[in-house]
Amino acid sequence: MPTPNDIILIGILLLALVTVESGGYFLTKVVRGNVPANRLQMSFFRAGHAHAAVLLVLSVAILAVISHAALDGFWLWLASAGVPVAAILMPAGFFLSATGRDPQRPNPFIWLLWAGVVVLTAALITAGVGLIAGGVAAL
Repeated sequence: MPTPNDIILIGILLLALVTVESGGYFLTKVVRGNVPANRLQMSFFRAGHAHAAVLLVLSVAILAVISHAALDGFWLWLASAGVPVAAILMPAGFFLSATGRDPQRPNPFIWLLWAGVVVLTAALITAGVGLIAGGVAAL
């Protein structure tokens, strides 16, 4: 059973999906040529949009079951909040590193993507191990 804090965060994440939806509208404008974008920008905008949506939905799924994990303190926080944090960092890395007029390579904001990768990996490993341990303990 999710905690009240988890339920609040799930609500916030669902509302955040509305922003991803508006990003989809922006992408249709880019693809139709109504917003100028080069290949790098088109690729990074698509990747940022996709990562945001997938990671937000994954966050909801994890929060729905994380109360069954054998975790507490920092580890429970990482397992619960890590994927939502990655859902901010990774898309931000894609979008911000492709800003500017006709960029040919990602700019230094690409570090946000890699920070998100580290947080995502740590959160998924922690949640996975904690849920397995919680399941085994419940047998």
